[in-house]
Amino acid sequence: MTKLSETELASWEKTRDLNAELLQALHEAKRGQWSRKTEFIPQPDGTVRRVVTRRDGTVEKDEVISSERAQVALARAATGLSQSAFAKLLGVSVRTLQEWEQGRKLPSGAAATLLKVATRHPEVLQELAA
Repeated sequence: MTKLSETELASWEKTRDLNAELLQALHEAKRGQWSRKTEFIPQPDGTVRRVVTRRDGTVEKDEVISSERAQVALARAATGLSQSAFAKLLGVSVRTLQEWEQGRKLPSGAAATLLKVATRHPEVLQELAA
């Protein structure tokens, strides 16, 4: 996994064919293949390192996120649900979930407790989603 420098990223962006990439991603999704993968790696200080990797092995994003943001992202990742499905399951809007994941807002007490359950026991929420 290599991270592109700013110059390499700009050069790569100039050569992209977005229409072809979107069509390829659509075909891969239909076949159940992934085009981007997100990994969450807990850090000793309570934060979480999030690494987004493209299928070709290139690291698209590598960042450390706060423990509050990490809780929401880890809970959703553990369930394997999309943002819209996870938001519906929690009874919140997709926008609210996005605000939580981006750290602009924090979940309320009840929502925070449900997120802890989702992180520790994702099978419970997966069962509810089915």
